[in-house]
Amino acid sequence: MTLKAQITEDMKAAMRAHDKPRLGVIRLMLAAIKQLEVDTRTELDESTVLVVLDKMTKQRRESIRQYADAGRTDLVAQEEFELGIIQDYLPQPLAEEALATLIQQGIEETGAASVRDMGKVMNWLKPKVQGRTDMGKLSGLIKTRLGN
Repeated sequence: MTLKAQITEDMKAAMRAHDKPRLGVIRLMLAAIKQLEVDTRTELDESTVLVVLDKMTKQRRESIRQYADAGRTDLVAQEEFELGIIQDYLPQPLAEEALATLIQQGIEETGAASVRDMGKVMNWLKPKVQGRTDMGKLSGLIKTRLGN
Protein backbone atom coordinates (compact mmCIF):
# COMPACT_ATOMS: atom_id res chain seq x y z
CA MET A 1 0.00 0.00 0.00
CA THR A 2 1.34 3.41 -0.92
CA LEU A 3 1.84 6.09 1.68
CA LYS A 4 -0.94 8.21 0.20
CA ALA A 5 -3.32 5.24 0.26
CA GLN A 6 -2.35 4.52 3.88
CA ILE A 7 -3.09 8.12 4.86
CA THR A 8 -6.47 7.92 3.10
CA GLU A 9 -7.34 4.68 4.90
CA ASP A 10 -6.31 6.22 8.22
CA MET A 11 -8.58 9.17 7.47
CA LYS A 12 -11.52 6.81 7.01
CA ALA A 13 -10.64 5.01 10.25
CA ALA A 14 -10.45 8.33 12.13
CA MET A 15 -13.85 9.30 10.72
CA ARG A 16 -15.37 6.01 11.89
CA ALA A 17 -13.79 6.41 15.33
CA HIS A 18 -14.96 10.06 15.59
CA ASP A 19 -11.36 11.07 16.35
CA LYS A 20 -11.70 14.71 15.29
CA PRO A 21 -8.21 15.95 16.28
CA ARG A 22 -6.46 13.15 14.37
CA LEU A 23 -8.87 13.50 11.46
CA GLY A 24 -8.06 17.20 11.17
CA VAL A 25 -4.33 16.55 10.91
CA ILE A 26 -4.78 13.75 8.38
CA ARG A 27 -6.98 16.02 6.28
CA LEU A 28 -4.25 18.69 6.39
CA MET A 29 -1.74 16.14 5.08
CA LEU A 30 -4.03 15.00 2.28
CA ALA A 31 -4.83 18.60 1.36
CA ALA A 32 -1.11 19.42 1.06
CA ILE A 33 -0.57 16.33 -1.10
CA LYS A 34 -3.60 17.10 -3.27
CA GLN A 35 -2.54 20.74 -3.65
CA LEU A 36 0.84 19.71 -5.04
CA GLU A 37 -0.84 17.19 -7.35
CA VAL A 38 -3.13 19.93 -8.70
CA ASP A 39 -0.23 22.37 -9.07
CA THR A 40 1.94 19.87 -10.94
CA ARG A 41 -0.96 18.08 -12.67
CA THR A 42 0.58 14.71 -11.84
CA GLU A 43 0.02 11.87 -9.41
CA LEU A 44 2.68 12.14 -6.70
CA ASP A 45 5.04 9.23 -6.22
CA GLU A 46 6.15 7.93 -2.83
CA SER A 47 9.27 10.09 -2.60
CA THR A 48 7.38 13.30 -3.40
CA VAL A 49 4.76 12.49 -0.75
CA LEU A 50 7.65 12.12 1.70
CA VAL A 51 8.96 15.54 0.65
CA VAL A 52 5.52 17.07 1.37
CA LEU A 53 5.34 15.41 4.81
CA ASP A 54 8.93 16.39 5.56
CA LYS A 55 8.09 20.01 4.74
CA MET A 56 5.09 19.84 7.05
CA THR A 57 7.25 18.55 9.92
CA LYS A 58 9.73 21.35 9.33
CA GLN A 59 6.90 23.90 9.46
CA ARG A 60 5.59 22.41 12.70
CA ARG A 61 9.03 22.47 14.34
CA GLU A 62 9.48 26.12 13.42
CA SER A 63 6.01 26.97 14.74
CA ILE A 64 6.73 25.15 18.00
CA ARG A 65 9.90 27.17 18.45
CA GLN A 66 8.14 30.47 17.74
CA TYR A 67 5.16 29.69 19.97
CA ALA A 68 7.45 28.58 22.79
CA ASP A 69 9.40 31.85 22.52
CA ALA A 70 6.11 33.74 22.73
CA GLY A 71 4.93 31.70 25.73
CA ARG A 72 1.92 30.22 23.92
CA THR A 73 1.89 26.75 25.47
CA ASP A 74 -1.60 26.02 24.12
CA LEU A 75 -0.40 26.45 20.54
CA VAL A 76 2.82 24.55 21.27
CA ALA A 77 0.75 21.57 22.44
CA GLN A 78 -1.38 21.65 19.25
CA GLU A 79 1.67 21.84 16.98
CA GLU A 80 3.39 19.00 18.87
CA PHE A 81 0.27 16.87 18.47
CA GLU A 82 0.20 17.54 14.72
CA LEU A 83 3.95 16.88 14.44
CA GLY A 84 3.55 13.52 16.18
CA ILE A 85 0.85 12.36 13.77
CA ILE A 86 2.77 13.51 10.69
CA GLN A 87 5.93 11.78 11.92
CA ASP A 88 3.99 8.50 12.20
CA TYR A 89 3.96 8.40 8.38
CA LEU A 90 7.63 9.19 7.91
CA PRO A 91 10.29 6.46 7.85
CA GLN A 92 12.28 5.83 11.03
CA PRO A 93 14.96 8.48 11.58
CA LEU A 94 18.51 7.48 10.74
CA ALA A 95 20.87 6.71 13.60
CA GLU A 96 23.95 8.92 13.94
CA GLU A 97 26.26 6.07 12.86
CA ALA A 98 24.19 5.27 9.77
CA LEU A 99 24.08 8.94 8.83
CA ALA A 100 27.85 9.27 9.24
CA THR A 101 28.35 6.20 7.03
CA LEU A 102 26.06 7.61 4.33
CA ILE A 103 27.87 10.97 4.42
CA GLN A 104 31.20 9.20 3.99
CA GLN A 105 29.83 7.17 1.07
CA GLY A 106 28.47 10.36 -0.51
CA ILE A 107 31.83 12.08 -0.22
CA GLU A 108 33.61 9.10 -1.75
CA GLU A 109 31.06 8.59 -4.55
CA THR A 110 31.04 12.24 -5.60
CA GLY A 111 34.76 12.80 -5.11
CA ALA A 112 34.08 15.84 -2.92
CA ALA A 113 37.25 17.46 -1.62
CA SER A 114 36.11 20.76 -0.12
CA VAL A 115 33.06 22.67 1.05
CA ARG A 116 32.62 23.90 -2.53
CA ASP A 117 31.61 20.32 -3.45
CA MET A 118 28.93 20.20 -0.77
CA GLY A 119 26.10 20.51 -3.30
CA LYS A 120 27.21 17.33 -5.05
CA VAL A 121 27.16 15.41 -1.77
CA MET A 122 23.76 16.85 -0.78
CA ASN A 123 22.27 15.88 -4.16
CA TRP A 124 23.65 12.36 -3.78
CA LEU A 125 22.34 12.01 -0.20
CA LYS A 126 18.95 13.69 -0.45
CA PRO A 127 16.98 10.81 -2.00
CA LYS A 128 18.51 8.37 0.49
CA VAL A 129 17.70 10.36 3.63
CA GLN A 130 14.52 12.29 2.69
CA GLY A 131 12.15 12.29 5.64
CA ARG A 132 14.63 10.42 7.81
CA THR A 133 16.81 13.31 9.00
CA ASP A 134 16.78 17.08 9.26
CA MET A 135 18.38 18.53 6.13
CA GLY A 136 19.83 21.49 8.05
CA LYS A 137 21.57 19.12 10.43
CA LEU A 138 22.78 17.04 7.49
CA SER A 139 24.19 20.13 5.82
CA GLY A 140 26.13 21.00 8.98
CA LEU A 141 27.53 17.48 9.27
CA ILE A 142 28.69 17.52 5.65
CA LYS A 143 30.34 20.93 6.12
CA THR A 144 32.16 19.67 9.17
CA ARG A 145 33.30 16.52 7.36
CA LEU A 146 34.55 18.44 4.33
CA GLY A 147 36.27 21.02 6.50
CA ASN A 148 35.20 24.61 6.76
